[in-house]
Amino acid sequence: MSEPVRAADGPFAVEVEQGKTYYWCACGRSATQPFCDGSHKVTEFRPVKYEAHESGRVYFCGCKGTHHQPLCDGTHKKG
Repeated sequence: MSEPVRAADGPFAVEVEQGKTYYWCACGRSATQPFCDGSHKVTEFRPVKYEAHESGRVYFCGCKGTHHQPLCDGTHKKG
């Protein structure tokens, strides 16, 4: 299994809307980070679906190493 591209050194803060669905880029290649733009098609990665159960700010992982995809869990601080 290949490694994803690290898109950022920290999370992406995004205001989400209740009831909307978002697709987080898991490969790190998307030009529309943190969301998928289809760049994964040449990789083994697939986007991760996120459904907003309430409106507000969430932090999508930018380093692509989180253990709680698609949200940041602080992995980027570990090296």
